[in-house]
Amino acid sequence: MAASGEGAPEGLCGPERPGAGGLALLGLAPSAPSCPHGPALLFVKTSQGKEEGRRFYACSACRDRKDCNFFQWEDEKVSETRLAAREEYNRNHQPPFTHRQNVERYKNFVLLPLSKRRFCQQCQQLLLPAEWEKHSDHQFLCDISTAQLKSPSQLLYPLENKKTNAQYLFAGRSCQFLLDLIIDLGFRRVLSVGTPRLHEMIQSKASQEDFRVRSLLLDIDFRYSQFYTEDEFCHYNMFNHYFFGGEAARETCRKFLYQGSGERVIMVTDPPFGGLVEALASSFKKLMAMWKETEKEDHNQEMPVFWIFPYFFESRILEFFPSFSMMDYQVDYDNHALYKHGKTGRRQSPVRIFTNLTPSMIVLPVEEGYRFCAVCQRYVSSGNQHCEICNSCTSKDGRRWKHCVLCKKCVKPSWFHCNNCNCCALQNHTCEKTDAVCFVCGKADHKRSTCPSLSHTRTACQADKKERQKTLKRVKMGICKRSAMKHAIFSRKKVKNKKKKT
Repeated sequence: MAASGEGAPEGLCGPERPGAGGLALLGLAPSAPSCPHGPALLFVKTSQGKEEGRRFYACSACRDRKDCNFFQWEDEKVSETRLAAREEYNRNHQPPFTHRQNVERYKNFVLLPLSKRRFCQQCQQLLLPAEWEKHSDHQFLCDISTAQLKSPSQLLYPLENKKTNAQYLFAGRSCQFLLDLIIDLGFRRVLSVGTPRLHEMIQSKASQEDFRVRSLLLDIDFRYSQFYTEDEFCHYNMFNHYFFGGEAARETCRKFLYQGSGERVIMVTDPPFGGLVEALASSFKKLMAMWKETEKEDHNQEMPVFWIFPYFFESRILEFFPSFSMMDYQVDYDNHALYKHGKTGRRQSPVRIFTNLTPSMIVLPVEEGYRFCAVCQRYVSSGNQHCEICNSCTSKDGRRWKHCVLCKKCVKPSWFHCNNCNCCALQNHTCEKTDAVCFVCGKADHKRSTCPSLSHTRTACQADKKERQKTLKRVKMGICKRSAMKHAIFSRKKVKNKKKKT
């Protein structure tokens, strides 16, 4: 994350896009309130040409209020009653078992005969015989084998909220490539941040004599604590660098990062693609700083990193990590409809590997069409042709790009130079370059939700609504009065008739 201004709290940074309309992330404040996902992040509303708006705290992991509705103004005074209620809410939204309890439950589970091993699909929980009755009306799997227990990512339902969990799991091809590459580069410890499938593959090979790679999984999905010990898994939020297990979990990570006996460490991370890049970058820098603290030698090296993310975030990642470069390797996923290997043209997977390692060290599989460019000193895809004018292999999406003399750079093959816009764009694009404007009044200094005209309209509508309600109330009262009068007259007539008869 960008450095904070002078006098700003530690860990805060300036707005992402000063002057742009919308929201800007300020970072993690030291005294930030917490929700079930850990300390909240500080945001600010911004408008073009206006002063900075009011600051507020929101959940670090969930961008959708439906997933976590935590919200608090920075200058808001929260009462003791509300604080107590919030703490109670946070406690009630924690997992039913602690990590240590889950480890003990797993030990008891593996001792059971195959016929008594059950997994509740609704609760996503390993069941002991004493718990069967409680889950009797739930769907569950029976005869859970040892192989299934060693592959929890295939047993658990993927959490596919693209902004929070986004468990799009590596396909076997990509997972095996990453592991082979890690071994070939000489790394023996892998900090797997949000990469359960890679961690799973490493753990499954741990019993082999000639296999010496170890892995520690940091993930926000606490369900994995059912299958891994406290030395193999830490409940972790990568958006605010929060260890749910406290100092004990933090120390576990710190010990793992220590490069004893020459065992080199690399961090491999696959964050949700809808997550905030600046929040992720801040957490990754803190993990890299934690690694640096364990280093005895005083040098300026960075912890090696593989950050797996779509290529169109390249400029954002380089903004926070200038030493990173993007590899051409296309990462594919088992449970994603589009990010599959073998597709061509625009349907190819956009997910790439960003790394701070020397590009020439990353050997890509030749059998999949990758080749080594002697000029660029790195492996590139078959369609990524070297441009002599740019002096680089310029393609980002796997297709062959073309050079535009007027733009002085290579562009996508479907783009053409537009003289009106003075840049390349799609052939059927709209030439007018207009900033984002309000849909109500057409002005560019605010959005529809904060439009003054809309506020006036709402006020007028509310006044009309109140007037209609008053009129309706008067009409109803008039009808009731008339009904009461008719009833009274009718009652008096009945009394008079009775008197005449007697």
